[in-house]
Amino acid sequence: MCADPIVPLGSEHEDYLHDESRSTGFADSISFPATEEEVIEVVRATRARKESITVQGARTGIAGGAVPRGGHILNLQRMNTIGAVRRDCETGAATIIVQAGALLQDIYRAVESEGLFFPPDPTETSASIGGAVACNASGAMSHHYGPTRRWIRSLRLVLGDGSRLSIARGQHRAQGRAFTLTTDSGRIISGQLPGYTQPGVKNAAGYYVADDMDLLDLFIGMEGTLGIVTEAELLLMPRPAEVLGLIAFLPSEEAALQFVRALRGEGVEAGGALRPVAIEYFDHDALELLGRMKAEEQAFADIPTPPAHLHPAVYVEFHGDDEAMAEEAMLQVLDALSAAGGSDEDTWVGMTPREMEPLKAFRHAAPEAVNLLIAQRKRELPDLTKLGTDMSVPDARLEAAMAMYREALGEAGLESVIFGHIGDNHLHVNVLPRSLDDYERARGIYHRWAEQVVKWGGSVSAEHGIGKLKVGLLRLMYGEAGVAQMRELKARFDPDGLLNPGNLFGS
Repeated sequence: MCADPIVPLGSEHEDYLHDESRSTGFADSISFPATEEEVIEVVRATRARKESITVQGARTGIAGGAVPRGGHILNLQRMNTIGAVRRDCETGAATIIVQAGALLQDIYRAVESEGLFFPPDPTETSASIGGAVACNASGAMSHHYGPTRRWIRSLRLVLGDGSRLSIARGQHRAQGRAFTLTTDSGRIISGQLPGYTQPGVKNAAGYYVADDMDLLDLFIGMEGTLGIVTEAELLLMPRPAEVLGLIAFLPSEEAALQFVRALRGEGVEAGGALRPVAIEYFDHDALELLGRMKAEEQAFADIPTPPAHLHPAVYVEFHGDDEAMAEEAMLQVLDALSAAGGSDEDTWVGMTPREMEPLKAFRHAAPEAVNLLIAQRKRELPDLTKLGTDMSVPDARLEAAMAMYREALGEAGLESVIFGHIGDNHLHVNVLPRSLDDYERARGIYHRWAEQVVKWGGSVSAEHGIGKLKVGLLRLMYGEAGVAQMRELKARFDPDGLLNPGNLFGS
C-alpha cells in the first residue's frame, strides 16, 4: 500500500462497531485490506504498536464475535475475489478458491452457472465465507451434507506475528493430541491439543479437537483466535437433478416429533434410499406469529397463510437423481405422516422449482418475523432484545428437551417461538420479552437449560459459535480446565494475544 492502510476510527465507521448480535464495541482504528499482503502489513503494524485486532467480514454473526473491544478493526469486505471452478481430472471433484470476504450469495451465483452448489447452506447468504469458516456455519441442509468443515479443502491464514500458514486437508495430522505445523516462512509451531472430548452432537462450541485429527479442522470454528483466514478452497457438489419438499401441518407437538423420528428412520421407515436433506420445525407460536405478520406487514404478504386449526409444522426437503426416486421418497414420507396422525390435505407439497419457492420463503420467514417483532418493541424499550438458544442434544433427548423448554416457559409466563433444525435435535427457542424483567428472567432460565443440556451430552452452541456473548456457557461445557487448555493452544499461534480478544474466553 502506498498510503497508510490504518486510519483512525471516525463517525463514518460507526456501523463497524457492532454485528447482528446488536451489541456495540469500541476501537481506535480500522483498515480494509484487499490482499493477503495488505493483511500482513496491517498485522505487523498493529503488532508493533501492541494493539489488538478484531477481524470482521460481513458482520452477520449473532454471538458478538466481530464486535471490537478496543484496538484495531481489520475488515475483510474488500477481499472478495472468487476464482474459477476447477475440476480434478482423476476424481472429477470440483473446487473453487475464494478470498475470505467473498459473500456466500456471490459464491452461490458463481458456481450455479457451472451446475454446482456449496452444500452446507448457511441460512444467512449475506455472510462471508470467512465468517462461515470462523464458526463452522451450517444451515437446514447440513442435516444431510454436514457443516462448513466438511466442505473445506484448504485454507490460507495470517498469524498474529504476520507469518503465513497454508494448510490443506490430508497433509498434516496430529499424533494423538500432539501437533506440529510449520509456517510458510519456516516458523515451527508445536504443542498439545486440548484433552477434552467433544459431544457427539451438532457442535460449534470451542476448538474442534480429536485424537490423530486432520489439523485443517482446528482452524474451522476457531472464531479468528488462532489466525486470520484470508483464503479458502471449497469443495463443491453437482446440483441435484430433482429438488422437492413439503411442509406438513400436524395436530400436536407429539405427532410432529413422531413424524420427525420416522423421517430419520426411527420407528416407521421413511425416505428409503433418499433420506431428507433438511428437517425443520415450527411450533404453534411460530405459525401464529407468521400468520399475524402476514396480515399486518407488507414484507410477509407473499408467504402462504398457515392453517389456523393446526399446531406445529415440519418442513422436509429431498434431493434426488431422477424424478422416479423423488416421487418414491415423497410417497414414503406421506405414509410416515399418516402414521403420525397427519394428513396430506394439511400438507403443502413442492415438486417443481416454482412450487418450492413459497415453501422455502415460509421456512426463512420465521426468524425474520421474530426480528421484526423485537424491532417494534425496541421502539418503546430501546434496550430490549430477544434471547435465542442455539443448543443441541443427543437423539434420545429430543422429547425431554422440548418438555424442558415448555415447562420453564409456561411457569415463567414468557412469550416465545420455537423453530429450527429439529433433524439434528437443534431447536432455537426465541424468547420474546415484553420488558427488561422478562429478559433477565429468561437469561436465568437459559443458563439452567444449558446446565441440563451439558449433562445430557449436548452442546451449548450448535451453529452460531461462542463469540463474546456465550463465554460463560463454554466454561460450563468444558470446565475451567478445558478453557485453560484452549487458551494455552491459542498462545502457541498468537503468543501476544492480539487476535480477536474476548472471543471464546472473555477478557
